[in-house]
Amino acid sequence: MTSLKLVIDTNILINDAMSAQGAPAKLVRLALAQHRLVFSQATLSELRTRIYRPTFDRYISLESRESLLHDFNASALWVDVGEPAVYCQDRDDDHFIELALKAQAHYLVSGDKDLPEAPLLAGLRIVSVHQALDALSH
Repeated sequence: MTSLKLVIDTNILINDAMSAQGAPAKLVRLALAQHRLVFSQATLSELRTRIYRPTFDRYISLESRESLLHDFNASALWVDVGEPAVYCQDRDDDHFIELALKAQAHYLVSGDKDLPEAPLLAGLRIVSVHQALDALSH
């Protein structure tokens, strides 16, 4: 299979860090092994800010958080995005949409209920974790 470019929303990356057994973890492992994760400074910054919240202290060790951020930083395809256009109500989601469009990513993977309701944009495929796993497994 050809290596695909994937933009994965923060909520899925955090779920991956919280449990090595779930679908988010399986997706991230598959993406790191066979495909390319795409980040911008804004999307990695969002992950860094959220993953260090005290809410996750009992689920994710400090070492695991640092290791995860290091691995993503080292393996990522970096795209300079700048200020995104307005696509949906949640401006944080606009960073992911803009990144996926600029990177010409094959998939934007999200568990966010607002993203699939974003306007249809040519070349942008917003999918759930399970849809992405299904697509990448074939």
